[in-house]
Amino acid sequence: MRKIIIFGNSGSGKSTLAKKLTEGGLAHLDLDPLAWLPTIPPERRAIAQVHEQIRAFISENGEWVVEGCYADLLELVKPFANEAIFMNLPTWLCQENAKNRPWEPHKYQSKEAQDDNLPMLLDWIAGYMDRDDSLSYTAHRDLFQGFQGKKTEITSNE
Repeated sequence: MRKIIIFGNSGSGKSTLAKKLTEGGLAHLDLDPLAWLPTIPPERRAIAQVHEQIRAFISENGEWVVEGCYADLLELVKPFANEAIFMNLPTWLCQENAKNRPWEPHKYQSKEAQDDNLPMLLDWIAGYMDRDDSLSYTAHRDLFQGFQGKKTEITSNE
């Protein structure tokens, strides 16, 4: 039974890989919709509230993939996972992927809204190595190093 966590910078290909894995029958949980309240500007949802939703997903599905850039939320999933995939692509490649991504209707009301957010996203991606929060390279590296199951590090588009 595969129980996989996928993490990395924005634009690294987490969702694309997760979608490919769901073709093999795995249930998919994208942490983005759970992590944020629908406010302007967006605010992080309380971790306890998200934890309940994560636990429900895990208990309802035998095989799954959970993906996102939230090391704090993935720490809640880690004890149940048997595989970790660190999407550790160079920043410039994550930015190129972000520029070329298709419309994500579960995140944006329109393609235009997504495109309007692109400059902010590109700046966000650029700060990955310098941040010191749960969405940073350091947090992802620590999560990967501390994982006890099968580990894969991906460093390029495949």
